[in-house]
Amino acid sequence: MELEVIQSKIYEIRGQKVMFDFDLAEMYGIETKRLKEAVRRNIERFLGDDFMFEVTREELSRSQIASLNKGRGGNIKYLPFAFTELGVAMLSSVLNSPTAIAINREIMRTFVALRQYALNYTELSRKLDEFMIEANIQFNEIYQALIELAEQKRIAEKPRNPIGYCKN
Repeated sequence: MELEVIQSKIYEIRGQKVMFDFDLAEMYGIETKRLKEAVRRNIERFLGDDFMFEVTREELSRSQIASLNKGRGGNIKYLPFAFTELGVAMLSSVLNSPTAIAINREIMRTFVALRQYALNYTELSRKLDEFMIEANIQFNEIYQALIELAEQKRIAEKPRNPIGYCKN
């Protein structure tokens, strides 16, 4: 599965990057119901919001998947589970099929790529801020020099009183 496809299924909720149970089930080639059953049978593996949590209706409506109302899940009976990176990794121990293992490898690679992208973005942003500060200092120095030159030109072009005797 391509990284872009997986990336498009990663959302941010509660400040965490998560994947929804219905997207994971689709990728694993199983029904969402079966995925939830496996998770509930092994719930001790998913304790804590750092592994998995149930999304509220409000979070679902505010998330990037508001388009769910049009198609699948328009009248959802059960709120979806949101799996963090740790939760997705834990799913590989619960769903022990060759497909699940292969998909999990790709998902883990995608999470790592997203994290690396975020680190690169942060570093680039920091360097840009440093550059802007330096450029601003240089701009201020140039502006001050231009003001001084304009003042010198104004003084140089000021009309002088004629030297010599005045005729009355």
